[in-house]
Amino acid sequence: MAQIDIYTKATCPFCHRAKALLQQKGVGFNEIAIDGDAELREKMIARSGRTTVPQIFIGDKHIGGCDDLHALDAQGGLDPLLK
Repeated sequence: MAQIDIYTKATCPFCHRAKALLQQKGVGFNEIAIDGDAELREKMIARSGRTTVPQIFIGDKHIGGCDDLHALDAQGGLDPLLK
């Protein structure tokens, strides 16, 4: 199973939605909370090219944010990546 990394902030509703979908799929993930951690935030930006949370990675593939994750699932593309 691919490693899943998700960069989050505690107060972000989109982060909660993305994590809920992954939990619904029954997969574990590595949550990287960037609240108040400038160094982790900079790593997220360097890795994703984006400044917003959540940023989701499955293996080496950058999925994007919450809407991107849900769109991928709706298109049937999420489950194969989670196997």
